[in-house]
Amino acid sequence: MRSIWNGAISFGLVSIPIKLVNATESRSVSFRQIHTEDGGRVRYKKVCELDGEEVPQAEIGKAYEDADGTMIPITEEDLASLPLPTAKTIEIVAFVPAGDIDPLQMDAAYYLSANGVPAAKPYTLLREALKRSEKVAVAKYALRGRERLGMLRVVDDVIAMHGLLWPDEIRAPEGVAPENPVSVRDAELDLADALMATLGEVDMSTLHDDYRTAVEEMIAAKAEGGEGVAPPATGEESGGGQVIDLMAALENSVRAAKQARGEEDGEGEGKGEGKGRAAVTPLKPRASRAPKATDAKKSTSKAAAKKTAAPARKSTSKAAAKKATTKSTATTKTTAAKKATATKKTTAKKATPRKRTA
Repeated sequence: MRSIWNGAISFGLVSIPIKLVNATESRSVSFRQIHTEDGGRVRYKKVCELDGEEVPQAEIGKAYEDADGTMIPITEEDLASLPLPTAKTIEIVAFVPAGDIDPLQMDAAYYLSANGVPAAKPYTLLREALKRSEKVAVAKYALRGRERLGMLRVVDDVIAMHGLLWPDEIRAPEGVAPENPVSVRDAELDLADALMATLGEVDMSTLHDDYRTAVEEMIAAKAEGGEGVAPPATGEESGGGQVIDLMAALENSVRAAKQARGEEDGEGEGKGEGKGRAAVTPLKPRASRAPKATDAKKSTSKAAAKKTAAPARKSTSKAAAKKATTKSTATTKTTAAKKATATKKTTAKKATPRKRTA
């Protein structure tokens, strides 16, 4: 790896020649700006405001802009003449527990490499001292024209340095926390603990940038003359900003985490102790009140009344059927009698001879 800075670590009266190497690199996909009408590249040009001419990099210097807009030129010789003891030295000022460093101060990371064979012994001495003390070193160093704060720690067999922001560069979190007081129930905390335990730990080396992969696939598809990558099927939109049932969301999250781990809902309860998994105990429903004695009496009387009413209905229906049958029989007899009388009258009328008129 190419070094970006050469200097030495000042460890008391011990000087350790080192080279500074970037410990991180950006994997983000970079884009260029183009003219959408014709696809031409759009470039930035450094132009002088006074004459409108483009200025080459060799003719560009530094200046400080005063409050009234006046430019005060600053040369590299001016900066080099400043009394900066850390110009070429990483000066260790203290050794503190790692927990004393606020993660908010963390900035860029570097590897410190021993520069030459003579540096190997003091380099190893500092590395082993850091290991045994279980502390980190706080140091000052200068890089890119300014003095910075750093933290030295051991990573495998290498001393790494994290650039730190100065304490006055960390903003206070004023007005960030929720303004209205909110109370959290123990049951909600229990479910949150269960969710944390169910999700468990992760091997950081297995995490990767899914968005970058999707961008690279889309670019490859377009380069082959395609239309890009079809958008993935999305489920229900997240309820951002909406009021949700927190308990239900936590319970569903625990259930989903278990299923993702190949566990059935409720499986392993009581068996996860000592395995980094939490057993989720469902909340007990509120106990229902026992029915009052009066209610029981009412229910008994109603049942008895219902039981008594059933035969009564049957008796009534039988009586109605018998009455209908009797009525039908009587009607039939009356009709038959009327027909018989009418038949007799007709027969008698036919039997009487008509008198002839002389």
